[in-house]
Amino acid sequence: MHAITISEPGGPEALVWAEVPDPVPGEGEVLVEVAASAVNRADIMQRQGFYDPPPGASPYPGLECSGRVAALGTGVSGWSVGDEVCALLGGGGYAEKVAVPAGQLLPVPEGIDVRRAAALPEVVCTVWSNVFMVAHLRPGETLLVHGGSSGIGTMAIQLAKAVGAKVAVTAGTKEKLERCAELGADILINYREQDFVAEVKEATGGAGADVILDNMGAKYLDRNVRALAVNGRLAIIGMQGGRKGELDIGTLLAKRAAVSATSLRARPLEEKAAIVAAVREHVWPLLGGGSGARVRPIVDRELPMSDAPAAHRVVEESGHIGKVLLIAP
Repeated sequence: MHAITISEPGGPEALVWAEVPDPVPGEGEVLVEVAASAVNRADIMQRQGFYDPPPGASPYPGLECSGRVAALGTGVSGWSVGDEVCALLGGGGYAEKVAVPAGQLLPVPEGIDVRRAAALPEVVCTVWSNVFMVAHLRPGETLLVHGGSSGIGTMAIQLAKAVGAKVAVTAGTKEKLERCAELGADILINYREQDFVAEVKEATGGAGADVILDNMGAKYLDRNVRALAVNGRLAIIGMQGGRKGELDIGTLLAKRAAVSATSLRARPLEEKAAIVAAVREHVWPLLGGGSGARVRPIVDRELPMSDAPAAHRVVEESGHIGKVLLIAP
């Protein structure tokens, strides 16, 4: 088969479409013939040499894919050859085939094209596990999402609105904020021109955000804590703004607030399977392909998988809205 390989860490040109050995599904695994994958920030970090795959995972980038079941490993039940699926991966999505633990497979939702389904697994599992399983967002509460127009952000807006929460977002352009509003965002904050702490406080009558989903890390740590409501929960999922920050414990104590930080890729298989099962139970019934669906994948563009360097440039320039897909031959 062919896959995107990385012989040496570097820029987008380090991604090379090359012939590699076919994967073989092990016990409890399913071989998926890939229709599409999607670009995540973790793929860029891997390409740069900062984020190695977990032990036992494919060395190729790609944390999610969609496609069709091509073969079953021993001990697998509940799936059949030919089933249309999407999957959460430890790696290997930028390829024509990938072996996937059966617990990380999801059926392609009704009404969604198999290729567009590649936009779902990583963002849905990230949002559901952090915003709902860890931070326990409830109806009537306010969620602040940083990077509202990203793949994670566009999914967080939709899921929060689906459960009856109010949503505030930050983004850097008028166009991005308008798209967030179309998805249901209630409070629109241009982080280049506005102070999100003040804006959230004003929009909530001084209360603040009950839950914050943060991809920035250190740069936003202090301001995020100040933006939290009493009993608020800050869920950190990225370090785009650095990894070391100073935390005012006094403010945290006064607000009886909580800070959590999670990653998804390196979790044990049983934890990933539990998240995927929760997503299938709670999110999959909300999904659809039409504009009237309560939750749908938001895709900025599709590029051939062999053009992965171009796709990485698009994501690094941050001009996209939603997901950038890589389509297998």
